[in-house]
Amino acid sequence: MRGLGWAAVGAFLLVIAEITVFVLVAQAIGWLWAILIGLATTIVGFMLVKREGVRAWRRFRAALGEGRPAGGEVSDGVTGLLGALLLIIPGYLTDAAGLLLLAPPVRHLADRQVRRVAERRISPAAAGDLFGPRVVRAERGPATPPPAAGDSPAEIVEGEIVDR
Repeated sequence: MRGLGWAAVGAFLLVIAEITVFVLVAQAIGWLWAILIGLATTIVGFMLVKREGVRAWRRFRAALGEGRPAGGEVSDGVTGLLGALLLIIPGYLTDAAGLLLLAPPVRHLADRQVRRVAERRISPAAAGDLFGPRVVRAERGPATPPPAAGDSPAEIVEGEIVDR
């Protein structure tokens, strides 16, 4: 319930910020132009939702057809759809965030974050199936004394996970 409360506060603050920015833009360029730009970004957002959805579905199906993990296509599709949906929401701040998410460098960074969140929320086996095997770099540390009676006989190897 706590997260829902913060989400409501965040949504309220976003509405206040959007109204403030809209009024400032309308005063600077005129009310008609401000409304027309808002309508144009909403229309572009609707067109991009369709394009991004179809594109993500085709790439997902192609990955499955080729027998390779489809997680990269899924996370990229989610990022593109989120950018397009932000353009649909009325307001200049959400439009700016949506346009940023559609720009390739920012989209790539957001795509990596979506992948990391997904990998943390699902089991390692499912993450391996979805995103493919992870590359792990391991270094052997100093020798450890043999385990005492009742201790686990497993050897601990410290390592670092490296994304390709």
